[in-house]
Amino acid sequence: MVLDLQNKSQTRDLFTQNLSRHKDKLSPTGKSVADFIDQNRHSILGLSALEIGLETGTSDATVIRSIQTLGFTGLRDLKDTLRHWLDEAESAVEKMAKTTTDLGDNTQSAIDFVVSSQMAALEALGSEENRTEASKAVQLICEATGVGIFGIAASGIVATYAARLFTRSGIPSVAFNQTGVMLPESLLQMRRGDVLVMLLHGRAHREALTALAEAKRLEVPVIMILGRSDAPLRSEAAASLVLPRQKADKVALHSQTLFALEALHLAVSAANPNRSIDTLDRLMTMRNEVRPFSR
Repeated sequence: MVLDLQNKSQTRDLFTQNLSRHKDKLSPTGKSVADFIDQNRHSILGLSALEIGLETGTSDATVIRSIQTLGFTGLRDLKDTLRHWLDEAESAVEKMAKTTTDLGDNTQSAIDFVVSSQMAALEALGSEENRTEASKAVQLICEATGVGIFGIAASGIVATYAARLFTRSGIPSVAFNQTGVMLPESLLQMRRGDVLVMLLHGRAHREALTALAEAKRLEVPVIMILGRSDAPLRSEAAASLVLPRQKADKVALHSQTLFALEALHLAVSAANPNRSIDTLDRLMTMRNEVRPFSR
């Protein structure tokens, strides 16, 4: 299969286009509704017209009229448009095609690609901004009664590893890596007093929005490890580390996320070394008990 990457249409921000085209037609209250939607795009996906009305001091009827004035058939049409904008523009297939085309049949080019990506990630991790955000994240984890690690697809594997790390340091941890209808059952394990770490490359998919909404309901602070500084959900984070990929149209490498998680884990362990050492001591004792006796 050959992908026409050159003619691939870019994801368009249709809401901004409609807002620019029709905003003059809105009443003052309608403009308040439009501004609220524009500034809270990710939250809109989980709100009803009545809830938007309450947030903007208007009615659900005003909300619907304003949305229709902006050129949408209704709230569902608006949400579909916003969801499309929040999603990544390029598919995994297209990214792999672009990466392999650029690398060619050349092992050295592949090594160079990985090495340069990791060096850029390490440099980003060591930036003053990320160091400040990491300190906030460590404080939140140290104060929490438990840690939930959200990540799906390939990030789900990383989430499982991260949960194992924090558990080994004496912090009850769970990976929220289910998709679809299985995720809500997993999220029932989240408790007030926990902290939620979200592994996000940029997509504000339904699973991420659901996890974030449950965290909000429980007043659970959120730490995000992001692949881009303008990630749609970043404003919802109490702390956020940004480790951008060098080229967003290439295959995503997950080792930079591991760098950040392992740094956080070590910092948390160092903040309470007795707990970490006692937990590992218990772990080693139990492992010896289940191993067969040597002859």
